Amino acid sequence: MLPEHEQLILIARSFGFGHVGVVDLSGEASDRLAPAMAQYRQWYAAGYAGEMEYLSRHANLREDPARLMKQPPKALRAIVVGMNYLHEAAQQWQREHTAAIRAPERAVISVYARGRDYHKVIRQRLLQMARALGKQWSDQDAQFRACVDSAPVLEVELARQCGLGWRGKHTLLLNREQGSMFFLGVLLTDLPIAPMQAVADLPQAPAGHCGTCTACLQACPTQAFVGPYQLDARRCISYLTIELKGSIPTAMRPLIGNRVYGCDDCQQVCPWNQYAQQATLPDFDVRHGLNRATLLELLQWTEAQFLARHRGSAILRIGYERWLRNLVVAAGNAVASADCPVETRFGLIASLKRHRSVASDLVAEHIDWALAQGLQDRYPERDRHHGSQG
Repeated sequence: MLPEHEQLILIARSFGFGHVGVVDLSGEASDRLAPAMAQYRQWYAAGYAGEMEYLSRHANLREDPARLMKQPPKALRAIVVGMNYLHEAAQQWQREHTAAIRAPERAVISVYARGRDYHKVIRQRLLQMARALGKQWSDQDAQFRACVDSAPVLEVELARQCGLGWRGKHTLLLNREQGSMFFLGVLLTDLPIAPMQAVADLPQAPAGHCGTCTACLQACPTQAFVGPYQLDARRCISYLTIELKGSIPTAMRPLIGNRVYGCDDCQQVCPWNQYAQQATLPDFDVRHGLNRATLLELLQWTEAQFLARHRGSAILRIGYERWLRNLVVAAGNAVASADCPVETRFGLIASLKRHRSVASDLVAEHIDWALAQGLQDRYPERDRHHGSQG
């Protein structure tokens, strides 16, 4: 029979997980999360979570995951898995990302959101994996709890402790062989599987695997990093375009550029991501040409089209109103850019005006800002001619 860890790896891979590790959270081992929780509390107390008040809830569960189980477990293990989501070769993605953010007429959507909602994909496969583990270990009464951003769990810290990688200066988990372009999921269980060894280099170490590199910190368009391993979410484009429900602060809008859902800049410049692996599941294939979409194309979508085309996608979670809000900000930045083709500029202005007549208060406020970015005196002759067409 194969050694225990090899069995676990084979089972994990059979369900599409490219990474797997185990950390012991039983007895005294449960204290291993205390240092990370202390840092988490300091981060939240500093106000860096913005409006994400839900992150302050259930601190006792984050510190003691055993409380998440239906019955008090005799032994508790966290099986942490990673699933690659990059839909093309790493170097090709890095080149295309650079080209996209330099083309103001493009609508840039974070790579992870271009396919099916990862919450659904990973949760389904974690549950299938749980059944397989119960069968393999001949314990049909074993407890399992699948967590994919759906429970108060310190996923990155657990992943670090079970050897999947180390926390990069951009706060994401980094793996020496596969960079950071993968999702994390956690399967809590009372199966007494032997734990795996943690990565030795802690984030607090003088150098760690990131050494003196600060590429991710310098690349952030909004300077959201307070310092290494410290992110002020209130300035992060992912927060502003996804988590923030209301108006995007005016000062932040020009910095967003043409990023309409999330941001990959800190990952795109990371040297370790030259080793990022492509997804093995078709679930993360690009839908509806979202890797090459333009602002004009997406602004033409009706709410019904938005709902239909994003069915099963993480993007659906923000709703049509915030989707439009984000597109409008990007359109405002495009019409203010000298790099935006003239025809596209006028097309965006016309589209913004059409939306203005039926927009909600939230979207209307952003449209007014976007139209004000038009700088009508840049092309005075063309503007007068365009105006005569209706």
